[in-house]
Amino acid sequence: MKATTPSGPGMSQHNNADKQHGAAYRWRVASRVLAAALGGYAVTSLATALLARGLRALEGSSQAGAVLGATLFGFTLYTALVIWVFSTRSATRAWAGMALSALVLGLWLLALRMAA
Repeated sequence: MKATTPSGPGMSQHNNADKQHGAAYRWRVASRVLAAALGGYAVTSLATALLARGLRALEGSSQAGAVLGATLFGFTLYTALVIWVFSTRSATRAWAGMALSALVLGLWLLALRMAA
């Protein structure tokens, strides 16, 4: 009779290729988590600051009202960014999207601050 090893949920065998593949997968997921957390925070904070300045200038509303409205939008934006990061084809694309968005928003905010 041929000896078999048990397999099934929780009892899978791992050889070196499986361990390397598993480690690579975990690194990709960790990279996406960092992109969502750090990149999402950066993009959201820049967009919130930019929107608060815009609402204040366009609507003529109070500063508190502009900040409150921008902050409420920020919660929605952050959630959408986290979803987007995990739905992109690769972690590299997620990082690139976050970096490009942060760069554009940051330069726009800087230009507004220098103009004022």
